[in-house]
Formats: sequence, C-alpha cells, structure tokens
Amino acid sequence: MTDIEIAKKSEIKDIRQVAESLNIGQDDLILYGNNKAKIKLEKGTKKGKLVLVTAINPTPYGEGKTTISIGLGDALKKLNKNTIITLRQPSMGPVFGMKGGATGGGYSQVVPMEDINLHFTGDFHAITSANNLLSSAIDNHIENGNELHIKEILFDRCIDINDRELRDITTKSGVKHFNITAASEIMALFCMATSLKDLKERLGNIIIGINDQNKYVYAKSLNIEGALTVLLKDALYPNLVQTMENTPVIMHGGPFANIAHGCNSIKATKLALTLSDYVITEAGFGSDLGAEKFINIKCRNANLKPETIVLVATIKALKYNGNENLEKGLCNLVAHIENLNKMSSNIVVCLNRYESDKDEEIELIRKICLDQEVEFAISTSYKDGGEGSIDLAKKVLKVMECENKINYLYSLTDDIKTKIASLSKNIYRARNVEYSDLAEEKIKQLQENNISNLPICVAKTQYSLSDDKTKIGLPTDYTLHVKDIKVYNGAGYITVLLGKILTMPGLTPTPNYEKIDIDDDNNIIGLS
Repeated sequence: MTDIEIAKKSEIKDIRQVAESLNIGQDDLILYGNNKAKIKLEKGTKKGKLVLVTAINPTPYGEGKTTISIGLGDALKKLNKNTIITLRQPSMGPVFGMKGGATGGGYSQVVPMEDINLHFTGDFHAITSANNLLSSAIDNHIENGNELHIKEILFDRCIDINDRELRDITTKSGVKHFNITAASEIMALFCMATSLKDLKERLGNIIIGINDQNKYVYAKSLNIEGALTVLLKDALYPNLVQTMENTPVIMHGGPFANIAHGCNSIKATKLALTLSDYVITEAGFGSDLGAEKFINIKCRNANLKPETIVLVATIKALKYNGNENLEKGLCNLVAHIENLNKMSSNIVVCLNRYESDKDEEIELIRKICLDQEVEFAISTSYKDGGEGSIDLAKKVLKVMECENKINYLYSLTDDIKTKIASLSKNIYRARNVEYSDLAEEKIKQLQENNISNLPICVAKTQYSLSDDKTKIGLPTDYTLHVKDIKVYNGAGYITVLLGKILTMPGLTPTPNYEKIDIDDDNNIIGLS
C-alpha cells in the first residue's frame, strides 16, 4: 500500500480526545473539523525533556528523519512515557515538486496526512499574505513620494509553490525577487516569535531597504506591523494533530533548513515541553545545517537544550556517499558524529533499516559507533510503527540519564567573519573562506548600521558538507564561497549564502504533481 492508503486505514481519534490526554480543555481549542485543531493555551511551567532528531547529508534515497521522529515518539508512548512530537509543517512546493509529502512514511505517519500536506489550517497562506502585503506597502510608499528616501528595496515577495520563473521579475521599479514561503523572513521570524507581542515587534524590525544615507529602513517606519500581526494572529496558535498510533503531534511553522533555520516554532516546542515529559523534534536536512542551526540559533534564542540528539543514517545513503562503497561512505557518518560532539555530549546513532540491508553491513556501522563512543540503535518504524523503534527509545532514555552538555560554536559578540570562520572550520572542514565583492559590501553595511551581534544562518546545498553538491562523502581542503549576505533582522539572524544556492526552487523534470490526483469519490491519491 502507498503511504496515503496506509494513513487512511488508521483509526484516528477525535482531536478533542487527543487534547484531553494532554489536559487541554475544549475552550483552549480552535477546531478544524474532528481531526485537527489549534491550541490557544499559553505555555506553563517547563517539565519535559527535549530530544532532537537529525541526520547525515540527504541523498536521492531519503533518510527517513521524519519517519524516525514519529516512530520514536510512538515507541516512547508504548513504554508508557508521556510524549509529544513537534514537527514542521510541509511546504506545498516540495509536495508537488520532489517530495510528494512530508508527514513520515509507512506505519509511522502523522494524520490526516493529506490535509497536512496541502492547505492544513492555512498558516502558510497567512504568512504568504503578510509577506506580500509588506512588499505592496513598500512599493506604495515609494510610489507616493518616498518620504523615507528608500533607494534600494531589500525585502522580497514569496509564494508557497516552486516556480523558477519568479526568481527574477523585472517591473517598472526594477528587478523584484520571489522566495518560496518557507524561505521568507516572515516564516523565519514567525517561528522565532514567543508571543503575539513579540511577533509584532519582530515584524516591525524587518529591514525593508536602504535609504540615500546608506542607513537601513525598517518596516515599523511604514506603521504596518499592526496590520501584519492581524493577518498572523490565528496562525500563531500551534496546530494539534496525531500519529497513526494516536501520539499527540504539534506541527507549527515550516522554514527550510538549506536556506532558513529549519526548525518548527519556538512557541510549539515550549508549549510541548509544558504538556509532556518527553518532546521529540527534528531539524531539517543533515546535522551540518539543521542541528547546527537548532543549537546555535533556536536553542540560544529560546533558552532550550536537547537532552539527547539522534543521528539518523541509512546504508543506502552511506553507500551513495562512498560511490556505492559502504566502507568509503562511512566517512560521512563519522563527520556528522564529530560535528555533533562539538555541540553536544549525548548522541545516539539510529540506523533506519531497509529490508535489503545485510547483517555484515549493519555490523560495520555498529563498529564505527563503538569506535566513536556513541550509542547505536536500529529502527524499522516505516514497516513496524512504534514497535520498530523500541530499541531506539530505550537507547535514548539510557543516554538521557547523563546530563547533556551543549556548546555554542561562536559568541554573538564575535565579528561576522569570525563566526563564519568557526562554522567553516568546525562543521564544513573548509581550508579557507572566500568572499565575493557583494558579500564584503554587505558585511560593511551591517557593521555601519551596528547590526552584527546576531547568529549566523547558513544557506547552502544540503547534499554535501561543502557548498558544492557534487562533493559527497567527506570533502576537505576546499574553499568555501560566500556569495551574498542578507540580514533577517526580524528573525534575529544573518543569512550567509554559500555557493550556488537559490531561495526559490524549481520543479524537477518529473515532479510529483504528475502522480497526485483525486477520484470521483473525493479521495486524494498519489501523496506519499
């Protein structure tokens, strides 16, 4: 059966029952039918322990990070642990483009998967609308006299669909750019906001352009932050759904990790930590992007600390990184373990096992983990649901008995190039860093405007530890190329664009929309 066929056969509880299991009353819910709701409840006292799930560099095979996150949550529930899973919402760009769905797979899925993968509760539409209202307001201000003396617009429009033609649009006022919604600054700051008041303040702090004195111009100068907040007020409430095994799931926000910070909202994570004893969350793509940003951006901003980090790998992906030689590809796994050890002391490697995996291959990975002094577990959650991750859950609980030590890779007071150099050395293993003239100009601009004490958000290919997607395995002795720098002041970080990276993806030669359809009985087919 396909993923959507499996999901439709699951026995979904009424979402009010799921909420009741978390001691959330109906007055604190905004219902979207019987199987999804928004939670109005504000966070209380933290009591839960946080577990982060990350992975090695992604490959065309997929590593199953979300599937493992869901399976781990279901497994902890089977061990009678009060657990919530917190995840990002899927973007429709990859759903129709290359992924076909992003709610797990097989017997470890979040349901209703078809709703979640499409319009869900409308959060992405609200973010897109707010973003483009601000763009329109900027254009309108310039059209009507330009009292702020804006000479260059720095804020881009967005849309939640892959469309390469929208990367550069020439209008009467010049070249305009579109980002995919998941890469927009409003998506980024939305996920960093801790309250409605904080959201409004962050919206006002968006840098929209540069004036004729080379000073930044902020959105609050247009008196628009109130209107933007109105569009986002309901979206700010986290979304409650469930797994196929009825484990509660809070899905909220969906920034990409290759071009944004790749984590679900702080508001959702903190809420989950007050409602349960264990919270499972994930960070996008490999640990070089997702986990690094989770710790250096999200944890630093929200005063969070994962008690354990799970690193997901597959034999197929490791073979891919070794040009179909497993032993040669193991260097990628070792690199990710070493990277995580620089930031965390509690690590569990999880092998997402396929039927084709051989015992001797598994033993190679087990030995590597033993040599690296990290715990090793096997998961078959795709095939077996929560039962398939019992071993992983027990290893996570075991490792969690020791307090985790978190280390930030740079200080916020370091200058911008020092921060980038630290990431280059500790995560990417580059020989040196080369800056374009544009990047140098942007750094100077940031310094002149006294904006430099912010964390770094790297935008680069997810397929390699380097900035070149063709350099698989463990690239070393190479130059890291900083092409451009953007400040996401509302979100509270500086985005550094490395190599050939685009903030508006294109569709693939054989996009998944070709498989997605609806039958005469109103059943969606093709999502996977």
